[in-house]
Amino acid sequence: MQKQALGIVFSLLLLVTFIGAAPHVGAAIFSLKRSLAATFTSRALPRPVRFQEREGRGLLVDVWINDVGPYVFAIDTGAGATIIAPRVAAQARVEPTARESQITGLSGRGIVTGTHARISKLAIGDADNFLPAEGAVIIAPLPRGLDGILDPTEAFWPLNYVIDMPAGELCALDGEEAFARSREMTVVRWLPDAQGRRPFVRLANGQRALLDTGSGLGLAVNSAAARRLGIEPPADGPTDAVLRDLGGGGINARRIAPATIALGTMLLRNVPTDFLYGVEAQTPVLLGRDALRPFRLYFYARERLIRIEVPTDG
Repeated sequence: MQKQALGIVFSLLLLVTFIGAAPHVGAAIFSLKRSLAATFTSRALPRPVRFQEREGRGLLVDVWINDVGPYVFAIDTGAGATIIAPRVAAQARVEPTARESQITGLSGRGIVTGTHARISKLAIGDADNFLPAEGAVIIAPLPRGLDGILDPTEAFWPLNYVIDMPAGELCALDGEEAFARSREMTVVRWLPDAQGRRPFVRLANGQRALLDTGSGLGLAVNSAAARRLGIEPPADGPTDAVLRDLGGGGINARRIAPATIALGTMLLRNVPTDFLYGVEAQTPVLLGRDALRPFRLYFYARERLIRIEVPTDG
């Protein structure tokens, strides 16, 4: 069986000020623009859709499976797969295969078993706004209030896409996006992921971090990562609240003083930061929704690049 580590779906509901970064526009931007300019001129792109953030559930969008819906899915860049609840699979007549995967969350303790399946149609926002997904999904139990988890990298593939956090919009990229919209921006490498195409990036100190819209955390670090980033651990230990992940395992997290980190050519100040207890030592650094909320995020999955900018177009 193949084990897949999936993003957490919960929210800490803490508001911390986030200050933008130093301006820089590098040569890589213009090289990227040239390579993408004619990518999708011969095909119709899916229309942009709006999403809404909901407490405890994440970035929510309406989804239709095999023309049945709408269902409520959470947009989760850290999932590694699109997941649908068994009830949705039955209603949409999604036939499972014999292949199974063990699915775990951030704690690494709770595990559920998912069954691989294929769908013929996937639409978001409207019943006729189809994505070019190849059809691979996983059927697995999900937290109450969610019908599915949409991994946009897998659902949009082979298209690139953008998640505009301030505007609450998800859309495909046409290769001619306005590269001069913001002077507060950077382009970073999309690092390889042994488990799929999840968007890992490298911080300036060399650590890998996962851009995870399925997590309501900010910059989430365990004790080892905190030491490497120069972040002071809290003196008073974990809170009493236990956060449940997708696999049913539990962790404790404490919101601590905001951190300053460098990502590409951007210096991010006052980043909402969470210290994690009860997670495995190899747990990656996460940049969850509280850290990503100020940004428009461009995901160039085929080119293995990610563009991060502070929108200035209102």
